[in-house]
Amino acid sequence: MASFKSWISALRPRTLFLAVATALCGSAIAYSTGRFSILVCILTLLIATILQLLSNMANDLGDYQHGTDITGERVGPQRTVQSGAITPKQMKNAILIAIIAATIVGLLLIYIALQFMALKYVILFLLLGAGCIIAAIKYTAGKNPYGYKGLGDIFSFTFFGLVSVVGTYFLHTHTIDFMPWLPAIGLGFLTVAVLNLNNMRDIENDHKSGKITIPVRIGIINAKRYHAFLIFGALACFIIYSLLYATHWHQFLYLIWFFIFFKLLADIFSITENRLLDPYLKYTSMGTFILSVCFSICINL
Repeated sequence: MASFKSWISALRPRTLFLAVATALCGSAIAYSTGRFSILVCILTLLIATILQLLSNMANDLGDYQHGTDITGERVGPQRTVQSGAITPKQMKNAILIAIIAATIVGLLLIYIALQFMALKYVILFLLLGAGCIIAAIKYTAGKNPYGYKGLGDIFSFTFFGLVSVVGTYFLHTHTIDFMPWLPAIGLGFLTVAVLNLNNMRDIENDHKSGKITIPVRIGIINAKRYHAFLIFGALACFIIYSLLYATHWHQFLYLIWFFIFFKLLADIFSITENRLLDPYLKYTSMGTFILSVCFSICINL
C-alpha cells in the first residue's frame, strides 16, 4: 500500500492555493453586490479543490503513461507512479473517487441552481462541469493529451480561471454580467503563469520526451517574455476593474501586492538554470491566493 507521504506528493497541495483563489474571488465579487450564499461559497471552494486534486493525480498518471519522466532529468516533485510509490491501479482508483466526489458536489450546486436557473443554464452548467472533469483528466492522461500539444495554457485559463470565477459569481447572483470577467481573466493569467513556470522548469526534459509545451515551442527567453505578459496582463485587468467599480481609495490597496509579483518576475528573468525556477511555482501560487484574499477584503470594505 502506498504511504501517506506518497499520496501527499501525488496530490501536490501547494497547487491548491490557485483553486481556492479563483473560487474565493467569485464569491467575494458576489458578496460585494449583496447577493451571497454561504452554501454556494463552501461548495464552490470544495469542487475547485477536488478538481485541482483530480488534475494533479491525472497528471502524475499521464506522465507515467507517456514516459515523460523516464529521462530522470525532471526537477520538480518526483512523480509517484513513475517512481513506483503508487501503482497505476491505485492512482486510477483515486482518480475515480475524485471524479465521483466532483460529480456529487457539482450536482449539489446544480440542485441549488434549479431553484432559479432556466433549463438552458442548467444544461450549460452540466456541460461545463463535465468539461472541467475532462479537462482535468486529459491534460496529460489518456490518448492525445492536450498538454502534450501546447494547449494546457488555454484549458487552464478557461476552466481554472474564467469558469471558476464567473461560474461561482453566477451561482451566487443568478445573473450574467460584466462584473466578474476582469478578475476572472486576471486570475486566469496568473494560473497560466504557474503552469508556464512548471513548463519552463521542465523544458529540457519535456523536449526530450516529446511533451510540446509553450516553452518548448518558443524557447526559454520568449517563455519568460510570455510570463511577463501574463503578470502585467493580470495587473491591467485588476486595475481596470477597480477603476470601474471601486468607490473608495482603500479599495485599491490590494494592488500593492503586485510588487511581490514584480520581484518574482525580476528573479525569474535573472535565473539562468531552469531547475532553479522550481520554488517560484509555490511563490506564484501562494502569491495568487494572497492577492485573491486581499482583493476580496478590499472590494468589500
